[in-house]
Order: sequence, then structure tokens, then C-alpha cells
Amino acid sequence: MAYKPTIGLEVHVELNTKSKMFCPCKNDPLEKKPNFNICPVCTAQPGALPVANEEAVKKTIKAGLALNCRINLESKFDRKNYFYPDLPKGYQISQYDKPFAERGYLQVCGKNIGITRIHLEEDTGKLIHDGRDSLVDFNRAGVPLMEMVTEPDLSSGKEARKFAQELQLIFRYLNISSADMEKGQMRVEVNISLSKNNKLGTKVEIKNLNSFRSVEKAIDYEIARQSEILDDGEKIIQETRGWHDKKQITVSQRKKEEAYDYRYF
Repeated sequence: MAYKPTIGLEVHVELNTKSKMFCPCKNDPLEKKPNFNICPVCTAQPGALPVANEEAVKKTIKAGLALNCRINLESKFDRKNYFYPDLPKGYQISQYDKPFAERGYLQVCGKNIGITRIHLEEDTGKLIHDGRDSLVDFNRAGVPLMEMVTEPDLSSGKEARKFAQELQLIFRYLNISSADMEKGQMRVEVNISLSKNNKLGTKVEIKNLNSFRSVEKAIDYEIARQSEILDDGEKIIQETRGWHDKKQITVSQRKKEEAYDYRYF
């Protein structure tokens, strides 16, 4: 291969607590009746105040310990600001510079894959597109969502698939999540770039990966796509791409955001 792939993952896991992250509503993102498990807190009514779910914090720390992380004795929540119909407050309660766990690793395929951080946030609602209409179901809004970010230590689709499968086994063994990808309980996003002569390439993010097979196939496709662009002497655009499962290709979605775009505070 003329180019060296550099791959990192962002893994989101819905924790299986009884209630949501910042309110007493039932944690059941699979509830069939729309907008059933909601309250003034998770729908962001004026004056409603969040209270952190202690069990979600414990489960996040448990994951950090299992993945050889350093547990921070001081942590905090931040506002991650962006505007989308499924985010009722106009910001997401997340963690930025002081997550619960940092600097861990998981051994896969005979090598250590570094884990940059594990933090806790709230999930968004769900958009349902019906012809020309878009509807919002807030049953999932406020569900505790643990995010794990890896170092860019992966180098192939097969390796990334194996890593994600090992993670699922760990989360199930710890009983912190069912981590079913088909049900959205575990979601994987890929950051990938190609380099040549030790010069780092432009990073592209791939979303909409809802199976281990999709993780592997999307990475393999993106390696081939970017290699062809570079062979033609053109430049890779930093962007977010989605995986089209039927066509087995990635498609452009939007320009990639940077941390400052979210105005964390």
C-alpha cells in the first residue's frame, strides 16, 4: 500500500440505568409511544434544573477501570453548544477538559490501542422523517451516553472491527450497557486519514455505522477512496461522511466541525 492509514474511533454507549442522565424519567430509548418518557428537564422547559445520575457516573468509572484508565478525582460537566431539532436546550450537557477517565488502553490483535478519554453526556432526541415532514421523539433525549475516544492507533478495517467487538463484550460483562449496535445502544464513528512519508494526512469522519461489518467496510472503502484521490494529485477535504449501507459507499454530509465551533463552557 502506497499510503499508511491512521484510524481512531469515537464510541458512544447508552448506559442501562433505570432513569435518564439528569432527570427521573424512565431510561427506555426503545419506547414505541413517541414523547412518552419525558418531563420539563429533558425537554428543556424554562426553569427546569438538571440533577446528575449517580449510577451513570459509577458505570462510566467502572468502564474506565476495566480499560486501564486513570480516573480523575476532579471532574465537571460542560455545555456543548449546537442547534439541531433533536436537541431541545440548544446545547448538550457533556464533558470537555475534565472527563471522568483518561489515558487507558485495550489490547487487540497483539497491540495496545490507546484510549484518550471516557466521558459522560446526555443523548439527543430522535428525528423521524415522514415524507416532507420531520417529527421529533424526545424519549431518547437525556439518556445517559458514555463516549470513549481512542488514540489514532488502528490501521485497518479488520482491526477496528475487532476492537469494537472486544469493547462490546467488556460493556456487557460489566453490565453497564447491552451495547446492541442494531438498536443504537452502541454507535461507532471513525476518524481516518492517509499519510505518506510520515506526513499526516487530512482527517475525515465517518458516521452512521450501526454494525461491526459496516465499521470494517466503511474503513476499507474510505482507504480506497482517499488513495485514488491522492494518486490523482488532488487534496482530501476535511469533512463528515456517512455510510450508505445499500450502496456500500461513504457519502459527503457536511464540513467537519472543530472543538471551538461548539463554544464549550
